[in-house]
Amino acid sequence: MPRPIRLFVRYVDATNRIVGRITMYMIFAMIGILMYSAIMRGALDYGFVSMSPLWTLEMAQFVMTAYYMLGGGWSIQDDSHVRMDLAYSRWSPKRKAIVDCFTVFFLIVYLGVMLYGGLSSTSYALQYGETSYSSWAPYMAPIKIIMCIGIFLMLLQAIAQFFKDIAVVRGETLA
Repeated sequence: MPRPIRLFVRYVDATNRIVGRITMYMIFAMIGILMYSAIMRGALDYGFVSMSPLWTLEMAQFVMTAYYMLGGGWSIQDDSHVRMDLAYSRWSPKRKAIVDCFTVFFLIVYLGVMLYGGLSSTSYALQYGETSYSSWAPYMAPIKIIMCIGIFLMLLQAIAQFFKDIAVVRGETLA
């Protein structure tokens, strides 16, 4: 494979590996937010506080969204995403790569459409100061920006995976 493709694959893999490893610790932030919510609800039941925190459920949803969107590229790279494995597991690596070269185009188109929609929605959120309809009413732009970054990283990783599959079909390794 040409040197620019090798560099592209190397840098995309490294970026998604770093982002994915940092992102996996966000689960602890989500657990902390939900634990705080449970403790405060218990305190509310016993009269220790006068009002339950309204922000906890929505903040946990935002953290979870960031968790799976930013970790998507790493799951593609690590081949830990969900796949129908009826016949695929019995195929040779070359046959898997041939099929993956074809099916990755659907993923790339899907991610491209999602990125287009995400950028449009983010632009709207930034332009008009969009907020959530909840009583907490946080700004939506930060989570939409994070979602666009995650989709973009997944798109780059899908393209890198395509190049890796081409290398396997050609009998080369690209890592």
